Amino acid sequence: MAVRFTVSRCPVDLDVQESSGVPWGATVVPFAAVDEHGRAPEHGGSAQLLPRCDTCWAYINYVCDVDKWAWTCALCGNLNGFSDDTSARYRSSQAPELLSSFIDFEMDEELPNPEDEDFEARPVFVAAVDLSASEEFLELVKSSLLAALEAIGPGSLFGLVTFSHKIGLYDVQGPIPVVKHIMIPADMDGRIPVDLEMAMPLSSFLAPVESNKEHIAAALETLKPTSSWERATAAGQGIEGVTMGGRGFGVAMDALIKYLGTEHGVTFAMARVFAFLSGPPDYGAGQLDTRRYGEQYASKRIDADKALLPEQTPFYKDLAANAAESGVCVDLFVITNEYTDLASLKYLSIESGGSLILYSNTDEATLPQDLYRMLSRPYAFGCVLRIRTSPEFKSARGYGHYFPDPQYENVQHIICCDQYATYAFDFEFSNSNGFTRNQDSPPVVQLAFQYSILVPHNDDARPLTTSRNHHNNSAVSSRQGYTLKRRLRIRTLQIGVAANYAELYESVEPEVILTVLTHKIIQASLEDGVKEARALLHDWLVILTAQYNEYNKLAQFGQPDNSNRVDATFSKCQPLQALPRHVFALLRSSLLRSHEEGVHPDHRIYLQCLFSALEPSYLLRAVYPVLSSYETPDKQAYPRHSLSRAALITSGSPIFFLDAFTSLIVYYAPTADPSLPFPPPQNCALRGMINKLKQERNITPKLLMIRGGYDNAEPFERYLIEEQDVDGSGVAIGMGFVSFLDQIAHDVVKFMK
Repeated sequence: MAVRFTVSRCPVDLDVQESSGVPWGATVVPFAAVDEHGRAPEHGGSAQLLPRCDTCWAYINYVCDVDKWAWTCALCGNLNGFSDDTSARYRSSQAPELLSSFIDFEMDEELPNPEDEDFEARPVFVAAVDLSASEEFLELVKSSLLAALEAIGPGSLFGLVTFSHKIGLYDVQGPIPVVKHIMIPADMDGRIPVDLEMAMPLSSFLAPVESNKEHIAAALETLKPTSSWERATAAGQGIEGVTMGGRGFGVAMDALIKYLGTEHGVTFAMARVFAFLSGPPDYGAGQLDTRRYGEQYASKRIDADKALLPEQTPFYKDLAANAAESGVCVDLFVITNEYTDLASLKYLSIESGGSLILYSNTDEATLPQDLYRMLSRPYAFGCVLRIRTSPEFKSARGYGHYFPDPQYENVQHIICCDQYATYAFDFEFSNSNGFTRNQDSPPVVQLAFQYSILVPHNDDARPLTTSRNHHNNSAVSSRQGYTLKRRLRIRTLQIGVAANYAELYESVEPEVILTVLTHKIIQASLEDGVKEARALLHDWLVILTAQYNEYNKLAQFGQPDNSNRVDATFSKCQPLQALPRHVFALLRSSLLRSHEEGVHPDHRIYLQCLFSALEPSYLLRAVYPVLSSYETPDKQAYPRHSLSRAALITSGSPIFFLDAFTSLIVYYAPTADPSLPFPPPQNCALRGMINKLKQERNITPKLLMIRGGYDNAEPFERYLIEEQDVDGSGVAIGMGFVSFLDQIAHDVVKFMK
């Protein structure tokens, strides 16, 4: 569990917190294998033996004062007595919870029917494939699923279902695949005429992977696009019709979730559905009206960004709730460049614990690699995250892909997460005194994370991780079993207090502040529109800059002439100096650029889903890419440049490498020596860096090789955001970074006046 704070030292009281302009919060990666310092958790015993505070219910931890017969809670200060058995356990002070801040405990006693012989706890994976698609789409999906089969561990079950104007259920447990079709009613309120269980028993649908790989591959080869004639006929339209209905995604997913839900807790503890979609659902229940994308909002004086961000139907949000209740997690892979209304569809994935990934075309899609990696990573499910704090402050708001507990405060339920999934929290004081009255006891934050994992019977110490090697082990039985494990992870952190503004500013963590700000502006854009979110972010930087200048007596409130005194670059405080660039980059990103600037609404929604789950260092790369230079493919020249053409010219380097998280770009300058090998050789240092970054990412970055003077340089030049001309056209379309700082300084003068 990695926990990072926006400031490494808390503000001393409410006045300092509000007037400093610095956000106070934290980011949490609960299922991370190590903490923020790279340390793995200690392993404790049974969680049932762990003492808890009688007042605040915090767990005993290394910060607590422990005596022979009692212990004092480090969070609330309550004195708690030990029972005789517990006292004996803690007498030696060798218990892991008294020595480490990061511990995992077992909670197997809390599992439902842990000795039920019928409960196999087998991993279940289902592919739901859109047949209302092109040949290219299906070829990409087939190759991706064949790669996925190599990442699925033995003992897992796999199912294949297709959808168009009908649902296709595949029995792949024989040499010839058997498919049963169920027609989807065309009306928006219709349901399929027969339950999927009646069409095909789930035992026939879910096939053991290790004994049916060839059969599954054979079934995938039979997938063909539904003909335009079939779809037009099903939709009740002539072939000449403008709209071609036939993608009954909503009905198919509703039926599939109910189908799988009948075996939740019997055959499986968690099922993952990988849904592949080539366009908007346009048939049956859950169909979406995509005509709103073509509306002329400007002529109607309507904010297009605000109009296209809300969902147009609660259908998929309700479906996600049903999926979560049925133990089904949906990962949604959308491969299309047409408007699909991800604003409505996103809930099915993010609120069921899954991911949403958008690819604009089949040629550049990294779907095979992404799916393989997703299946190769350990994951936790049925998670509960609880945050407790010292009484002087509390968690005010949480952000991320979770849903809050309806009864208890500061309790978040997470359906499914991997080691990358990140959540954020705001802190606020419980009263205006803050920490001034209890300066001898530093603030404490304790996070408790309950989660379930599937552990192979031959490896009870390791969570479910799958690899190609499993399939080459002939000793593994076709009835390889899994054990469902419930665990409790506890992280306790003691934080210092900043006595004044200087200490608070020096303790700033810019990456974490950017992450919390990103969550806030995503929420603001969903509630009030993109323009309002931009204004809020701009105003925040103005206020922070004004408060910093006031504290350092550079420019002061109420003074008539501050115009030449404002320091908009935070020259006296190194930790703050990165923030103007981060804010500038966020304002220039597709997350906050306007509909009129050509930002596709589906791409904006995809970025919202992606950015709101990234840990701080990854998010920073996505918002403000890293540009480095090389003298040769084997020798780096400079590790970092500003994102401007001036940096390219003044560096004199022939090769540049840009890491924008989702894209990796190698750019050879037009003046580069023709003898330099292009593209870089596979065994050079630059290639080594590229391969390392690819392996570290939770999604596969797209790699571009551009030779200046020969290839189109626009994909590289559009990342040079510190120039006014960010699209390479030679026309100033946006404010450059220097002009941005001037604007901030101007607005600070107005604000302070």
